[in-house]
Amino acid sequence: MNAATLAQIVTEDAALRRRQRLQPVGGKGDKIFPPTYPGEGSRNPPPRHVFERRRIDGHEIWCVLVDSVQSQANRLEESLLGAIRDGIQIPHVVVDFNGKELEGVSKITSLDAPHRVYDAILRDSLLNSQPFMKSATGKRITKASNHDASALLEISPTALLFGSWHSTGEGGGIGAKFARCLVSEIVAIDAPVEELIVIDQRNGKVEVRTAGRRTGSRIDPLGVLRKVEVYKGESGWDVTEAGAGKKAKKVRPSEINHGNIAPSVQALGITCDYLEHMFVLSFAGLRRLGFGSPEKNTAGRALLAAIGLLAITEQDEQGYALRSRCDLVCEGKAPLEVVHPDGTTENIALGVQEARALYAEAFGAAKKAGFEFADGPLRLTPQDKLVEIVRKSQELALQGKGGDEQNENTGSEV
Repeated sequence: MNAATLAQIVTEDAALRRRQRLQPVGGKGDKIFPPTYPGEGSRNPPPRHVFERRRIDGHEIWCVLVDSVQSQANRLEESLLGAIRDGIQIPHVVVDFNGKELEGVSKITSLDAPHRVYDAILRDSLLNSQPFMKSATGKRITKASNHDASALLEISPTALLFGSWHSTGEGGGIGAKFARCLVSEIVAIDAPVEELIVIDQRNGKVEVRTAGRRTGSRIDPLGVLRKVEVYKGESGWDVTEAGAGKKAKKVRPSEINHGNIAPSVQALGITCDYLEHMFVLSFAGLRRLGFGSPEKNTAGRALLAAIGLLAITEQDEQGYALRSRCDLVCEGKAPLEVVHPDGTTENIALGVQEARALYAEAFGAAKKAGFEFADGPLRLTPQDKLVEIVRKSQELALQGKGGDEQNENTGSEV
């Protein structure tokens, strides 16, 4: 496939997709651990996996979410960052924290910031000593729309591919908003479950949980017993109330991370028949985006499609190490399919080297069509106040005082 062919299928066809079967790297039937989410219904609900019934081959099958659309988008962006490190030129924005003496923080990019190019990290940084969103470049991406998204294509095209929203924009939060054109998700198919009747005075409901179990325990090599008196206060912990300092109170040794951890059993971990990685790049979604002229429309949409293909092939190259005890491997090799408007499909073969060459050709075609790309990433400098809140957070964390009693991160994914 070349850039001209890609531009043609983006213009004429419906989508590009792949349904790749996966198995645990330990073999079929091995237990894996999907992500956990807060439970419901009680004061301290145990963590749980996300179960849902899906219609597969005419039957309702219990499935488990193993990697969400949002998580997959993050992984695909991480794959693109890997390609950038290999010398592939993909427009993006970098906030450079080097020299700010922050532990473990050097650079944040629009590819790993939670809200991409519209994230607060970028918004609270400077471009040529001017707040980013008040600069000429910032105003361009603020004004970007589906009618003309040229600014985003030139500065941070992944914001168009994976979706973005300038939620703090003008008009009470109705700023630029772009729906994702690429959807990728990993689901476990046909997982054993337990259906438990939950008795509620107001209404009865069925709770679904995994039939798998995770065990946990720890023997303290020092043999510290639970009945030992320990005090915890502003000076840390001590065996005397005075030694622990102000606001000292008696705690169990386990609260200062000493002593045995009693054996426990939790309903976590699953087995399944197989897993499926579903990848869809919507050409209809790309065609919602305009860039100012027919020639630029064609070239810009083709470039976004090329980035999507580059992302999935780069991820293939890296493999499926999703999290602890969730390593997966392909069950055979599924082809990418071009979906025609009548629903018929046509297979295409594309490896990572072919995808890189295709992207380079599409990037050149976009420049020829009139898009203006910088030679490298757009570099921002964090404002002093941004550096300071990070520094203070790190100081509190080192003192063990920075944790919240509850998770207050209520920001939504796009």
